[in-house]
Amino acid sequence: MTVSNVINGAGRASAATVATVQAAIAELGYVPNLAARRLAKARATTVGLLYSNRRTPFLDAVLVGTLRATNAHGLQLILRDGDGDTRDEAERMAQDLVRSGADALLLIPPFAEQLSGSGILSALGVPLAAIATGTAMPDITTVRIDNRAAMQSITRQVIASGHRRIAYVAGPDPYSVVAARLGGFRAALHEAGLSEEADLIVQHGEFDYASGMAAAQTLLSRQDRPTATICSSDDLAAGVVAQANHMGLQLPGDLTVTGFDDTILASRIWPPLTVVRQPVEDMAFRATQCLIAALGKAEVGVSDEIFDHDIVQRASIARVPHQ
Repeated sequence: MTVSNVINGAGRASAATVATVQAAIAELGYVPNLAARRLAKARATTVGLLYSNRRTPFLDAVLVGTLRATNAHGLQLILRDGDGDTRDEAERMAQDLVRSGADALLLIPPFAEQLSGSGILSALGVPLAAIATGTAMPDITTVRIDNRAAMQSITRQVIASGHRRIAYVAGPDPYSVVAARLGGFRAALHEAGLSEEADLIVQHGEFDYASGMAAAQTLLSRQDRPTATICSSDDLAAGVVAQANHMGLQLPGDLTVTGFDDTILASRIWPPLTVVRQPVEDMAFRATQCLIAALGKAEVGVSDEIFDHDIVQRASIARVPHQ
């Protein structure tokens, strides 16, 4: 009864008792029986969203898609944010969401990568789905695009415009999309007979504006600077554009830049970005639908759905004059 009172915030318990119970819960990895709690409380079914604590246009699109699905079915949505840089932190956040009443979990990178293969998945006792991963997951439903093919396609366009010194800004390692997209970039170089230059590939930082600026500072300070920079997110590309402008370059004439995602940012900067478009909002909607369909089932299979991608042509690619 004391444990129940602490978990549900009912009755009276001293601060010392609350601390002792919470420490035991954390040590044991205890997760309440959600089916019993629903019957006891007759509360609305809830979807939990795990996301990075960095606000981006990508996250905004995820939220809109998720809310569309939960609202359509009369479900609640609860959020939990954090870095998710380690498996331990990702596991703690997932357990916290389930203890807070989440009946299913939607994950965005890097949480699927951190939780896949974790021993707590069966203990959580809730369905999980992830969007925008680089690969399928053996134990988590995934909704994604073919990231390798998408990056290979946009790199081909840059090469077709005459560029040969092409830089690449990849993003952080914990994200499975980083390896998939980098693989597509390398494949396009290989099929065009171009050599990969390791010092033109920046593979650190985050998927954000500041990391794009830092990468551009390094790449564009070179005497033999690249004529094009391909970026693994729109935020990275916007940072590259800002730094290039700060350094006095004329875009796109002095530097071609491409992005990935087609968030609203891509069409709001100058030059507007040519990008890979992945339908983030629709992917989040579909992943949430998969979670809703899995609720209440004793056994839930794992699926992998691949959405189509597009190349959106704007003004950020310039042709290189023939020498």
